[in-house]
Amino acid sequence: MPAAEPAIRALLETRSAVLADVGPAAAPEARLLVRSDLTGTMQLYELAGGELRQHTALPEPVASAHYVPGTRQAVLAIDAGGNERHQLYRLDLDAARANPAARSHDLDAARASPAARSHDLEALTADPRYGHRFAGVSPDGGLLAYVSNRGNGVDFDLWLCELETRAHRCLYAGGAWCQPASGFSPDGRIVSVLRPGERPLDNDLVLVDVDTGEARTVLTHADEPALVGPPAWIDESTFYASTTAGADFARILRYDLATGATTPLFTGRPRFDQEVVSSRDGSAVVVIENRDGVSAPLVYHGPSGTPGDAIALPEPGVLAGEPRLSADGARLYYTLSTPRLAGDVFAYDLAAKASRRLTRSPAAFEPGELHTPDVPPTRVPSFDDERIPAFVYRPAQARAPVVVLVHGGPEAQATLAFNPVIQGLVKAGYGVVVPNVRGSTGYGKRYASLDDTRRRLDAVRDLAAVHEALAQLGFDGDRAALWGGSYGGYMVLAGLAFQPRLWAAGVDIVGISDLITFLEHTSDYRRAHREREYGSLTDDREFLAAASPLRHADAIRAPLFVIHGRNDPRVPVSEAEQLAANLTARGVRCTLQIYEDEGHGLARLENRLDAYPRAVAFLDEVLGRGG
Repeated sequence: MPAAEPAIRALLETRSAVLADVGPAAAPEARLLVRSDLTGTMQLYELAGGELRQHTALPEPVASAHYVPGTRQAVLAIDAGGNERHQLYRLDLDAARANPAARSHDLDAARASPAARSHDLEALTADPRYGHRFAGVSPDGGLLAYVSNRGNGVDFDLWLCELETRAHRCLYAGGAWCQPASGFSPDGRIVSVLRPGERPLDNDLVLVDVDTGEARTVLTHADEPALVGPPAWIDESTFYASTTAGADFARILRYDLATGATTPLFTGRPRFDQEVVSSRDGSAVVVIENRDGVSAPLVYHGPSGTPGDAIALPEPGVLAGEPRLSADGARLYYTLSTPRLAGDVFAYDLAAKASRRLTRSPAAFEPGELHTPDVPPTRVPSFDDERIPAFVYRPAQARAPVVVLVHGGPEAQATLAFNPVIQGLVKAGYGVVVPNVRGSTGYGKRYASLDDTRRRLDAVRDLAAVHEALAQLGFDGDRAALWGGSYGGYMVLAGLAFQPRLWAAGVDIVGISDLITFLEHTSDYRRAHREREYGSLTDDREFLAAASPLRHADAIRAPLFVIHGRNDPRVPVSEAEQLAANLTARGVRCTLQIYEDEGHGLARLENRLDAYPRAVAFLDEVLGRGG
């Protein structure tokens, strides 16, 4: 087996660009805000006239960026060391000088860029005790909406900031961890938020009057848990939204604010989860179907929802972030990620029915040198005849050692997207199997609910089913390792603890080792949200203990490599420290790498370049080289 380090280091150096916002239409094309990691962390760029101009060179990554209508300003969200207590800043885009070097992808020059530094930002929020998330800017550019726990330190309420005076007021206190939706209605009278319900996989869409604070919950579903998506407005009183109410998969409804009437975009039950994007003039609607972790966008025309053509993507993959239609519905702007493309921004012309690539991020390998998995995914039968979808990446040699990579969430999905670790492992001669164990999204709400609370270990049993299939897939089951981050890290540890005979090694990244200590020590605002999924400290404590890998660590015998960020607000670093201490005391090999300037994952290139080659070298040593 060839050494993995050179390949994975080169793949980690691959850069990407992500669409952040679309400005007002201008000939021949709108300005775009783009986040790119050309300099090693996500910074803000603007795409105009075919040129990508750098606007920030900050010590921290830019988490989001949005235009302020009617101005040459943008609102940015930035945290400190990955602590997720984001503050909001205003940046004058014309004052932030462009960086010519970034346009030529000269990375050394980009690091010395004269683009905006921290002192060029105007702080709109400035209390590091609390988090703030962008929730919209009014169409006239006068009001900024955001959600924050600044009220009581726990609940994320909806706040407004008058951008001229920087005066703040709480508009809506929902008593929960509210999430941003799609911002303001076209007339600026309403701002939307998503409020979590009391059940797993459940939320409400709340429309809040900007003047009075009156809140109206729409697309209600009192008799069942259901997810409702953000409104895609087509005029001041009409929008489209996705919902799983009354169906297993998310479908698209048209909602009339004046009458409360709902109309399905099309008749029949959907076979895939759907999201919706609309133009503000209502002339175009794009529905994006999730087909086994692959995005399939479809164009609908006019208020009747007349079906149009499928949008042919340059190659199969996923639309990352939030696709946007231009105001006139002429173009769809999107970020495409595929196993062979880390992420770049494209524009699809609805009339010409063709996509054009707008950014070209540097990559270490040509697309033809990278690997794609079997599509559609393999279905692995589990203990109860559920069939677990799994992407299978195959190296050249047969009977290769194999890494089973489990996604985080658990309310998430492994998709047909770029992953430098997967590509590096396959180039080094490993097979990689990426399952969507029960509890994953994208396969209907029934499937997503199969791991809730006291059914948690059923998802772990899916790992055993995957292992049983490895030989049939052509891999060496005796040299099988688990790799995962966040909830995927929990699954790694659970696999090693509850199935010690199956797994030869594990790589745990910001994973949960003990469900009780995790719930006790996670950020206050996350606790109630996570208890809905994992179980209550009050009512389910005995089960939480039984499902905690740390409390069964005496069964772990496989070597383990652990990566964690010191500032992680979701899974505290103590989860890694207590596990490593336990294993080390018992003589089980456990390497613990803590990064002082990271949070829930590794956002900085220098840390990824340090951690992931070490982890792969660890697998090389433990699993052995050779076919």
